[in-house]
Amino acid sequence: MNKLNNIFLVGPMGSGKTTIGRQLAKSLNREFVDSDHEISHRTGADIPWIFDIEGEAGFRERERAVIDDLTQRQGIVLATGGGAILAEENRKALSSRGLTVYLAASIEQLFKRTAKDRNRPLLQTDDPRARLEALMLARDPLYRDVADLIVDTDDRSIRSTVEYVIDEITKLQSS
Repeated sequence: MNKLNNIFLVGPMGSGKTTIGRQLAKSLNREFVDSDHEISHRTGADIPWIFDIEGEAGFRERERAVIDDLTQRQGIVLATGGGAILAEENRKALSSRGLTVYLAASIEQLFKRTAKDRNRPLLQTDDPRARLEALMLARDPLYRDVADLIVDTDDRSIRSTVEYVIDEITKLQSS
C-alpha cells in the first residue's frame, strides 16, 4: 500500500481538520471523510448524545472501529476526531495506511475557534480553556509521534494550508 494514497489529518478540536480536509480532498480530487460524521451517520446519533449515553469509553470504541474501517479505503482524505490518537490501534492504522498530517494550533487559537461550539462534549465544562490545555498536554506528543508532516495552522489561511500540504506531498512523491 502506498502511504501517499491516503491523507489522514490529526490534531486537536478546532485545528481545522474538517475544513482543511474538505478543501484538500477537492484540490486532490479525492473522497473526503470525517470520522466523527461517519460515527454519527452509522449510529444515527450526534457525538454529544453518544457521550451522554455511552460515555467517552463507548464513543472511543465506536471511533476505533470506524478508524480501522476508513483507513483501509484507498484515495481518501480523512479528518479524524481530536482524540482518535489516544488508542494505540488507531495510531498504528493511521501510521501504516496513509500519510498522517498533524494540524497544530496554539491553545489561544483553539479556544477562539471552539468557544461557541456546543457540539464538543469535552469542552462542556466551567473552564474550557483549562480543558484544552490539559488535552493538549496529553495529546500533543501522540500527534507528533504519528505525524509524517506537522503544519502550524495559527497564521495560515485554509488555502495556504492546503497548498502547503499539497506541496509537501508532491515533494514526497518525487523523492
